[in-house]
Amino acid sequence: MLSVAELEVTYANGVKALSRTSVSFERGRFIVLLGTSGAGKSTLLRCLNGLVRPTKGDVLVERRGSIFRSTRTLREHRRQTGMVFQQHHLIGRMTALENVLTGRLAAHGTFRTLLPLARADRILALEALARVGLAERALHRADQLSGGQQQRVGIARAIAQRPEIILADEPVASLDPETAVKVLGDLHRICREDGITTIVSLHQLDLARKFADRIIGLAHGQIAFDGAPSDLGSSVLDKIYKVSSPALLEAAE
Repeated sequence: MLSVAELEVTYANGVKALSRTSVSFERGRFIVLLGTSGAGKSTLLRCLNGLVRPTKGDVLVERRGSIFRSTRTLREHRRQTGMVFQQHHLIGRMTALENVLTGRLAAHGTFRTLLPLARADRILALEALARVGLAERALHRADQLSGGQQQRVGIARAIAQRPEIILADEPVASLDPETAVKVLGDLHRICREDGITTIVSLHQLDLARKFADRIIGLAHGQIAFDGAPSDLGSSVLDKIYKVSSPALLEAAE
């Protein structure tokens, strides 16, 4: 469904974030990217949504070809791709419902978005909030919610797009372990129910093993591992992290 072909990214400062990379992401799977900071996880995710244009290579979507073929093609791809960020990117003075409704803007033309969104959009947004357990908080300002609740609003905003793909960049990095399991569990459940292809970057090994159908490990801008969570043993972790610390080895067992 979604793939990258011979992808390379070198930033203006000369840093090579991704070496030549080719990989495909199957439809409806929950895929986790693992790796240290600077391994290339975020760069790969941003390429998949066209936020970073590769230096070489391409991002391809089934039946549509390159997402960079034209401005229209890129816009259509982004309309079908939801994003969940580490720092929520909510507007604090707006309610949870209003924040989720921003996920519906891409479904309408520019001039239509200048007017209040239709009742159908508001119902869809409320349903999205209900699916993450926040229907009763719909009219609360985003800055009155806890960190975990804000991230669940971010997930609701993404699914309100009715996307084919969701990309999540370290979505639970700032949450305590218990809340992280709840938030990632909500994302996993909803994407399973809706058949959404989901690509998530994480640094928590336990969460990767708990939720992933497939794990792609990155090291120094290259794929060091691509396989099932059950294959994520100490030798694989050594390839991904280039360390053999007791904590990492224990987490792998």
